[in-house]
Order: sequence, then structure tokens, then C-alpha cells
Amino acid sequence: MRFLVTALLAGLGVCNMAAQKAAPKVTSVRMYVFDCGRLKSGNPQPLLDRGVTTTDMSVAAYLIVHPRGTLLWDTGVIPDELIQPGGTTEARATVQKTLLGQLAEIGYQPSDITYLALSHNHYDHSANANEFAGSTWLVQRTERAAMFPETPPKNQNPNTARFAALKDSKTKLLDGDYDVFGDGSVVIISTPGHTPGHQSLFVNLKKAGPVLLSGDLYHYPAERTLKDFTPFGNLGNSGQEAVSKAKVEALLKEKKAALWIQHDIIADAQLKKSPAYYE
Repeated sequence: MRFLVTALLAGLGVCNMAAQKAAPKVTSVRMYVFDCGRLKSGNPQPLLDRGVTTTDMSVAAYLIVHPRGTLLWDTGVIPDELIQPGGTTEARATVQKTLLGQLAEIGYQPSDITYLALSHNHYDHSANANEFAGSTWLVQRTERAAMFPETPPKNQNPNTARFAALKDSKTKLLDGDYDVFGDGSVVIISTPGHTPGHQSLFVNLKKAGPVLLSGDLYHYPAERTLKDFTPFGNLGNSGQEAVSKAKVEALLKEKKAALWIQHDIIADAQLKKSPAYYE
């Protein structure tokens, strides 16, 4: 599998392993934003009815580089091995760039990733998870239980194969918030509701300031202004999600942090993409 992916990336002109640049050494936290495509809404009318005029969603992954290691946050919507030159569309998703190619461009291979954390298990956040099964997986205990139940359902979602290798990964089970590097600069925030162990990520950047990556706690900015607007509340526990949103809003105020809604395609278009970075 790894050979096929590497060969494909080379064919796309985005990854020359022999000439790959060395990963940079850092003295403070750095964050790269990867373009993992876009996703069309499966049911845009309720969004339009509430005043959301742009219903397409961005898909992104993020690499946080710390002097003590690296953390990859989310892994895209279409596996790299399926991405063709010129881009690939699968169901409602369209992707132009491979995740491994974008990593290689800045000097990283999957073996360089210390930690992998998914905001949650849904297909648009976990497509390339198997590529990082050699990293230490940081996951809420309840999320892992949902991903790998003791008795698998009869009609299992075929997308679960895309994170199946994590079952045997070195794993750190979390039961709430978790300070990844022990200095408060990169903290996983437990935000259950959308899925049983959904999580968000707080990153304190010296120059850019503190930011919080939403996962799917929010999909559109309107969810913050229309308090009764939870367009995907039927996917999880809306009561838990409301508690998680209140927790995050309090954290944003306390830390004076910016909220980056990962699926906000308008805001995402304004972000610097790798190989540029935030620090």
C-alpha cells in the first residue's frame, strides 16, 4: 500500500522522496494548514432556509510542529491512493492534492509524525488515518469504543476500513482534555456530542495568537449566532453538543482565542496553506 501511494504521489509531481527536503527544526510551535478539498452539502435547503448562502464546506488537515514532536490533526476526506492528476471526486467530495504530498513538500513522511489525533471518526476527517498507524494515536476512550465496538454492526460502514489500522496502533486513551506536549501550547479539548468522543484542538501560537480548531463542533459561522441552529445535530447527542459549545465559547473568551471552523469554506480560503505556516 505504501509503495502504491508513493508511486502515485510521484506521478502527481508532488513527492520526490529521493530529493525530499529535511523537516525544519523549530524553537516554538508552528502550524501548517493542508488543503484537503471541499465537500458539498447533502441537504442544502435547511441551510438556505436559515440564511446560510454558501453551503459547500472546506476540508482541511493540520500539522502542528513542536520542539518536542509533531501532531497531525485530521487526515482528509478521500484516501491519497484514489486521487488522480487533475483531482478526484468521490460522492460529495472533491480533492486536488494528496495529504502525503503536502507533507513531503515540507519535509515530512508519516514516520515523522509523533502523534495522530482525529477530531472524530467521520469519513471527511479520517480518510488517510491508516497511513499514520505508526504514530501514537490520541483518542477519547468513548470515540475508540465507537470506532471499534466489541460487537461490530452487521451493516458496517465501508469507510471504517480507512481507519482500521488504528486498532493496533500505539494508543493513548483520553478521558477529557489533554495537554499534548505538557506546556499548555497544544491541548486537545474534549467536546463530545457530534460523536461520543469528539474533540477540538487548542493551539497557542506566539505570533499568530491562540486558535481553536473546531472539528465538527461547528460547521458554519451561523451556528454561533443562531443558537438553535445545529444542522447536523441528528448525527449525535445535541444536548452534549450544546454543553461542549458552551465550554468552547468560555475557553475562547478566557484565552482570547480565535475559532477556526474547519468546514467554513469562506474563512478557510483566507488561511495560508502549506508550505506557508503560522507561528
